[in-house]
Amino acid sequence: MKFELKTENDHYSKSFSYFFCVVLIFTLIIVLCDIAIKLGIISKQYSIDFNCRLLTVEKTTTNFKKLSRLSNLKTKQSIWELCKEIVK
Repeated sequence: MKFELKTENDHYSKSFSYFFCVVLIFTLIIVLCDIAIKLGIISKQYSIDFNCRLLTVEKTTTNFKKLSRLSNLKTKQSIWELCKEIVK
């Protein structure tokens, strides 16, 4: 009568590969979130720049409202100062 005992020799390599995949996925998610945040910041800066240039051409209340919303500035004077710095 033969008695065989089955052992898993590659148990550690499977757990290591699973751990490596999990770390890789988390790293990829973090990098993609960082890229998305930076693209949002760039987009906001581009919108502020565009609206400031538009404000120098036509001074309408809608342009002031857009800039107020984008830059969190409330007074027209502070918006003008911001646009003077950007348009230089």
